Amino acid sequence: MNLLRAAATVSGLTLLSRITGLIRENLTAAIFGASAFTDAFFVAFRLPNLLRRMFAEGAFSQAFVPILGEAKARADTTCATGAEAAARDMRRFVDRVASALFWTLVLVSAAGVAAAPWLVTAMASGLRAQPEVFATAVTMTRWMFPYILFVSMVALAAGILNTWKRFAIPAFTPVLLNLCFIGAALGLSSHFDPPIHALAAGVFIGGIAQLAIQLPALARIGMLPRIVNPMAAFADAGTRRVLKQMGPALLAVSVAQISLIINTHIASRLGAGSVSWISYGDRLMEFPTALLGVALGTVLLPSLSRAGSLGDAAEYRSLLDWGLRLCVVLAAPCTVGLALMAEPLTALLFHYGRFDANDVAMTRMAVAAYSVGLIGLIAIKVLAPGFYARQDLRTPVKIALFVLVVTQLLNLVTVPWLRHAGLALSISIGALANAGLLLSGLWRRGAWRPLPGWPRFLLATGAGSAAMALALGSFVPGVDWVGMQAQPLTRVALVLGTVAAAGLLYLAVLAAFGLRPAQFLRRSRD
Repeated sequence: MNLLRAAATVSGLTLLSRITGLIRENLTAAIFGASAFTDAFFVAFRLPNLLRRMFAEGAFSQAFVPILGEAKARADTTCATGAEAAARDMRRFVDRVASALFWTLVLVSAAGVAAAPWLVTAMASGLRAQPEVFATAVTMTRWMFPYILFVSMVALAAGILNTWKRFAIPAFTPVLLNLCFIGAALGLSSHFDPPIHALAAGVFIGGIAQLAIQLPALARIGMLPRIVNPMAAFADAGTRRVLKQMGPALLAVSVAQISLIINTHIASRLGAGSVSWISYGDRLMEFPTALLGVALGTVLLPSLSRAGSLGDAAEYRSLLDWGLRLCVVLAAPCTVGLALMAEPLTALLFHYGRFDANDVAMTRMAVAAYSVGLIGLIAIKVLAPGFYARQDLRTPVKIALFVLVVTQLLNLVTVPWLRHAGLALSISIGALANAGLLLSGLWRRGAWRPLPGWPRFLLATGAGSAAMALALGSFVPGVDWVGMQAQPLTRVALVLGTVAAAGLLYLAVLAAFGLRPAQFLRRSRD
């Protein structure tokens, strides 16, 4: 299949997800502002979101997808007489793994509901200074914790569908959560006291909707899992193999989430609004990270797993090289744009209702700090699958542990200097270190070697990024983006026009150096 087309499909649907996500954040900012109660919501939502990344999209997917890809490659390449038996074994493996995940997350969800007060204290003890806010955070945590069960099963379904090269439904699924958020903010906030509870209800409804849309897609490819009793699920050899792989993967993901917990804890002590400013900045940063990094990682992991299981080293190296070039050519202009357009983008997306000029200034600082590490954050999504596909999860763990220490040591310097933006800057520097170490590890193992053309390619992307920086640096500071609040349509046109002009300038420079889109076309060998 055409990998660039697949990546474009995932990226396009992810774009839709991020647009609806930005609308959701825009409404959240306009209706609820950046207050202690929005801090309470972001803390409460971060808890199940943390476990989602650990159990579902993180450790589980990293362990499950390569093993499923290996089983599928074996079934696809087995002779006709053995193919049916291999397919039966593969479906049995999926049933047992799905059941183990389901029963585990039922227990985790129940424990989370019971332990909500202690979890909120561990995440953001600063909220205890305001009893009403703390109580609100505990209540919302209890409402949203079952979300981890729904979204983990969604991650299982996405892993299966992506392995079968059915990328569209998994990429579209997050849109449903955002639509439920938007519907809850607009239609339910007047029915709750405090109104912020409406967002927690939206998260719960969104989890159900995301799972519901995946089930018919699984049924169409004959891979709809059946839930069996937990004894049979955990006794299965395939399940035990996934659990064994999940050990180091869980540690790797946990390291990142521990860093997030520490940063949230620090932000909760920097004053009301700090957690929200970081969260709004993170939303802007995640737009290109998901649009580019997640799309590339989603498409690459199944193909890398297949190449690894078949021992095709040349295809493996070529896939990684292709992913890295796409990462650089797309992430470089996004880094420049996010850094120099931080204020206009923040004003355009959030400067409405209760989100005032000070909130714009504080969020802008976080966005600018996040932009420093954007290319590293995107590169990790390409480089980490290079290890996962080989079922080497221990190396990323060691790197993640080192980066955790580096990030928190940096906080000692950056937070007293830059306050909440210092937390974002530390994360950015840590991401660059993480990407550099992953790349070095792949080089040492011979998994990646640069194909011809890299010097000219880097010269072209560097020149295009420099041209963008000069143009934006001379124009953006001369406009009063915050003062244009009373002229929203003018601000929309000016921001979007500036982004489009900068993008066209970048493409023109690439074209002058001879870079063409056709050079990034690639087909997988399956």
